[in-house]
Amino acid sequence: MAGGCDVFEKDDPTGPTPLQATVNYDAIGASDTIGYGSSNYCIPFIVPACTTGPGYVQQVTRRLTASGREVTLNNLGVPGAVLSPETQAMLQSTGGCDGAGFGDICRNVLVDEAPYVRRTSTLVTVFIGANDANAVGRAIRAGQAGSNPAGFIQDQIQKFGRDIQTMVATVRGRSADARIVVLNLPNMAATPYAASLSLTEKRVLQQLTVGFSAGINALANQGVTVIDLMCDANFYNPSIFSSDGFHPNDAGYTYLTDRVYAAATGSAPAPRASCPQMTVF
Repeated sequence: MAGGCDVFEKDDPTGPTPLQATVNYDAIGASDTIGYGSSNYCIPFIVPACTTGPGYVQQVTRRLTASGREVTLNNLGVPGAVLSPETQAMLQSTGGCDGAGFGDICRNVLVDEAPYVRRTSTLVTVFIGANDANAVGRAIRAGQAGSNPAGFIQDQIQKFGRDIQTMVATVRGRSADARIVVLNLPNMAATPYAASLSLTEKRVLQQLTVGFSAGINALANQGVTVIDLMCDANFYNPSIFSSDGFHPNDAGYTYLTDRVYAAATGSAPAPRASCPQMTVF
């Protein structure tokens, strides 16, 4: 340990790249990247990126700085973002995009975020998929699944798994040695956000978020550090969600910060293939 940095050895050549004394941090995601739902979220699209407030991106940046590292933040997140152009088009076809209070902002990670990771990036965090699940649910309600909603759901899960792989490849094409940390999704059907949904809608949301998380979990075999929110019982506590039941509040973002910082500077337990949280409904 030197210079106050808890740098660890990279024994596995396919494992995550350790952080050094200088960290160029790129954050990919949606409204979570600005800390929306907290008591003091950052205004998006500001350069230099906002590093104040309780959001996990901002807290991780400050913790890395406090550890003795020199940190620069490139916040690529866009409120309302989804993973792919295809999902973005689906969302637009059913009435627009949810910009989390910032209007109908329509963006996707594959085109609007991942290609802009800095070539000097050493740390990339990714939290995406909740808006995608909502987009698919919205399309089903609009009749786009036709007479085979089960097949439509499986198709969307397969596409998400394919597209998250493309996202990682794009990031590595920009910065081959960046340490990549990806959060999977909780079972959104078991969060306060879904309280008013019908049982059928909850089961669709459960199937989507469990399926999307399986696609994210597969990245762990490719040197990506995956944070397992799906099987984290603590992440289903209503007290960590904001009033909309969808975004974390200050306590929720601090909890995310603890998980992300630990994964960025050390390691994370392997995501579980099964747990009770996957089959609530």
